[in-house]
Amino acid sequence: MKKLSIRATAKAALLATTLTVGAAGAASATEGYGDCPLTGTKGSASITPAVPGQFTVIINLPAVGQFNGDTPETIKDGYEFCMAVNIAHRLGLDKVKLVNASFDSIVAGQNKDFDVALALISVTEPRKKVVDFSVPYMTSDYGVAAKAGSGVTEATIKTSHVGAQAGTTLVPFLQETLKVENLDVFDDTASMFTAAAAGKVDAVMTDLGVVLGQVAASGGKLVTVGKYATGGQTAGIYQKGSESGPVIDKIIEELKTDGTLKKLEQAYLLESYGGVSPDDIPAWKP
Repeated sequence: MKKLSIRATAKAALLATTLTVGAAGAASATEGYGDCPLTGTKGSASITPAVPGQFTVIINLPAVGQFNGDTPETIKDGYEFCMAVNIAHRLGLDKVKLVNASFDSIVAGQNKDFDVALALISVTEPRKKVVDFSVPYMTSDYGVAAKAGSGVTEATIKTSHVGAQAGTTLVPFLQETLKVENLDVFDDTASMFTAAAAGKVDAVMTDLGVVLGQVAASGGKLVTVGKYATGGQTAGIYQKGSESGPVIDKIIEELKTDGTLKKLEQAYLLESYGGVSPDDIPAWKP
């Protein structure tokens, strides 16, 4: 018999913790907001920001490699953070404000007064009904993490005790495609990986990049045992009907074509993965 349990913690749509990072007025190309390198021309585009004078970004922590830090105040670099910084730079905005929110509130369109949400969000048709998506900036595969020595394999995953995060596309994938027999749904990334390291679940699944980052940061407690190719795309989220979206989309496309995002990937993602390439992870079939 299939079992589904929900592990919820008290949550709010927005957590109060925020970060404001200022850029020096005479910053060079190697300086900038936090420790991020800047590219492109400052002020080459403009929007009416949700909050005057700043670029407000909704995030979901922890996000190793994407927003490196345990709280918004400690974040100085990371792939998505530095992407946001470079967007703000090209918009001529000297401040980036990070607001931590629950993932399910982000994809449900419950947050207000922000310019973009960046949280390794997969583009889906149901989500398009309540939010607008940016142009994609990454591809998205599912990764499988397990406690070292657990013995979880492609053959045993369906009968294993598996954890996933609420609001993610992993929940329907595990229920409807893999048809796992025992699924726990966690409110956040941190509690999910803590449960895996403690052996409370046999394996956890989420975006492959998140899995690789969490495994690398686990001190050998966790291993990445497999991945599922989804063909999905990762994009930012705008409030429905955002007038700023097309302008930000154009900047994201520029960051892709001018090589900025590739450099950020090499600088932050491969390092956060502990030198493990996503291509090295065994591909499993549903």
